[in-house]
Amino acid sequence: MTLTAIVLAGSRPGVDPFAAQFGTDLKALIPVAGEPMVRRPVEALLGSGRVGRLLVLAQDPERIGAVLPADPRIEVKRSQATIAATILALVDDPATQWPLLVTTADHALLTGDMIEEFCARAAGFDLAIGVVERRVLMQRLPQSDRTWIPFRGGAYTGANLFLLAKPEVRPAIELWRSVEQDRKKGLRLLWGFGPAILAGAFLRLRTIDETLASLGKRLGLNIGAVAMSQPLAAVDVDKPADLRLAEAILTDEP
Repeated sequence: MTLTAIVLAGSRPGVDPFAAQFGTDLKALIPVAGEPMVRRPVEALLGSGRVGRLLVLAQDPERIGAVLPADPRIEVKRSQATIAATILALVDDPATQWPLLVTTADHALLTGDMIEEFCARAAGFDLAIGVVERRVLMQRLPQSDRTWIPFRGGAYTGANLFLLAKPEVRPAIELWRSVEQDRKKGLRLLWGFGPAILAGAFLRLRTIDETLASLGKRLGLNIGAVAMSQPLAAVDVDKPADLRLAEAILTDEP
């Protein structure tokens, strides 16, 4: 399966205090172990053997493009104001080459093995969402602070990996747009998907697979979770503590 990889490298509105600590206004340019953050997931994707085209989307494409490898598969374009709007623009573009593998510029620990595991297990879904179960992450990084969403059988956090197989995923992206502001607030996010889904999670009545299957049925899609075996798939660099953790892992510090 040859994919179009999408790296979301946009910035939130206003001043980003995290980026400002490093003398920049773009989080994607923060150095991680001596390399601009955005370059790390881009290099992992290019080296994975899965990517035929790689599209990096940012509000300032010229500055982001300047730190990326010279590879003919890379194209850097201007993003929309939000993640959902950016993805919807791709879905609606007749030139988009499917399927899409979507990740973020702050996925600094992304590796070829993670990409391979996710893509292999995402095959057959219209929309696949990468996740890491809490026990898997806590065994490796007990100090890690993540947003957890509870289900019967375990609590999960996102792995910033998504597979969109075809344009018909548009209703799911529209739904995401309606709850995007709550993506870091687990139960409030589920409320946006409907009271039945919230109740099922809150009362541990459904597994994550049952919950996504129910949501997919409502949208006419086959939606599934890919529970990653590699706990580092859940680590993104969103704050100083994340940066310290990522650099310690990359430099093999204890």
